[in-house]
Amino acid sequence: MAPYTNIPLSPAELSYLHTSLSQDPPIRPDGRSPTQFRPLVAEKEILPSANGSARICFADGTEAVVGVKAEVEKRVRRGGGLLRGKEDADVDMDVEGGGDGDGREEGKGEDGWLDVSIEIPGMRDDDALPVFLAAMLMEALLADGELKGRLWISRGWHWRVFVDILLLSQPLSYPLPLLSLTTHLALLSTRLPALISEKDEDPLFNDDWEASTYLFPRDPSTNEPRTKPPITLLVMTVGQNILFDPSTDEIAVADAVVAVSAAQDGKDGGLKMVALRTIDPPSRLTSAGVPLAANTTAGGGLSAEETLRLREKDAGATVWRPPRGGVGRAVLGRMIQRVVEKGGVGEEVLEGLRGVRS
Repeated sequence: MAPYTNIPLSPAELSYLHTSLSQDPPIRPDGRSPTQFRPLVAEKEILPSANGSARICFADGTEAVVGVKAEVEKRVRRGGGLLRGKEDADVDMDVEGGGDGDGREEGKGEDGWLDVSIEIPGMRDDDALPVFLAAMLMEALLADGELKGRLWISRGWHWRVFVDILLLSQPLSYPLPLLSLTTHLALLSTRLPALISEKDEDPLFNDDWEASTYLFPRDPSTNEPRTKPPITLLVMTVGQNILFDPSTDEIAVADAVVAVSAAQDGKDGGLKMVALRTIDPPSRLTSAGVPLAANTTAGGGLSAEETLRLREKDAGATVWRPPRGGVGRAVLGRMIQRVVEKGGVGEEVLEGLRGVRS
């Protein structure tokens, strides 16, 4: 997709920043280490009328609020009409053969039962940026089928979940990680009314909110979620260096930018990659600087003859050369590994979000 913002940096500033980030170890403008994230403020369960909600504000002032609402819908065929006949009997047989005991059947959900919408100030809902961000978040949430399976109520009814994301400020940095982490917290706090009717009856729910169940079930002994929604992290490369949570200035000189979505693996409790997208960095479209051969300051304190020889040697070179983009397979593998490995960046982020209180 097209870059999301213009970069107000001169070619000389871009060149200096690229050189700093290419060093070993890289020197970031704000002094962070390659895997260190910017400070943020987070809270959840902030909207009383929503099934789940959260708010996160990044250090640069970019802030997002996510509200989750759940509605009961009658299940219909793709062509319209209620499920009937053999298909209905097959569904009934599956319900009798399994389930998690709370009226929701694993593996029976549909992608259409989840709706994600993003609102960004100054942009239409159908602009490229909000459409791409919503598609990326939905792809990650629906990747393993676990979330949509929990929306099953009975053979004729299901939950429809609306995830409404509002960016409260202009996107001062690429907003995908902010929206993903806020959505993660909002879904973790989402609760659904407890079902008290039988499987073949029209759904009837308990009015007591204290009896409601979490969309992502928790262990009664520890009150910790057994599984968690995925998170999407932004990773960029400059030369051979891999940097996490890049700022706007850093993305301006990125050789490649990748969005990696990771979720818990039900087998060993570790992380697994569920989605991967490349982001078109704005650095690719920045204009080149003044050619060194025409730069009157390139000679410094050299003589006229030495300056002329220097310019002839560097003919065609520029102060800043925009990256062509792309990332090698080996580097891409290292980027993914840094996210999903044991004790890696993904686990560090999830551990930080674990401490967020209502």
